Amino acid sequence: MGEFREVARKKQALTKEECIRILTEEPRGVLSVLGDDDYPYGMPIDHWYNEEDGIIYFHTGKKGHRTDAILKHDKVSYCVYDQGFRREGEWALNIKSVIVFGRISIIEDHEKAIEITRKLSLKYIDDEAYIDEEIRRSGANVLVLAMTPEHMTGKIVNES
Repeated sequence: MGEFREVARKKQALTKEECIRILTEEPRGVLSVLGDDDYPYGMPIDHWYNEEDGIIYFHTGKKGHRTDAILKHDKVSYCVYDQGFRREGEWALNIKSVIVFGRISIIEDHEKAIEITRKLSLKYIDDEAYIDEEIRRSGANVLVLAMTPEHMTGKIVNES
């Protein structure tokens, strides 16, 4: 594991607890991988942060640019940010963001992958019958990814 940079402006840094709150509450972020010809490839994706093991889980299709990149190189970054807020009388948003650096792997155990898919889905919809039907219909084609964080920082930025 290499050396990671800390937030340059310490006054803007978020606590670890605030970073975890954002990862837990926000529905999606941008997962960046090392893509074709070593170009960065970032794409929006839904996630589930498991507070018990500290791992960020995703589900995706079994084929595509993202999957090919992950199979070639397991180092990734994931950026999540909140909706922001405006202070009274200001036009600019204040946005809290978290960036996580880590390694990503494919969950090979089918039962575990289905369990994680269910938990991830429950973050977005509480209709368990719908979730069960979607898993029955598409579960065999879903790839579940586990990102193990190696470094995490967060900050609040005013966009002015």
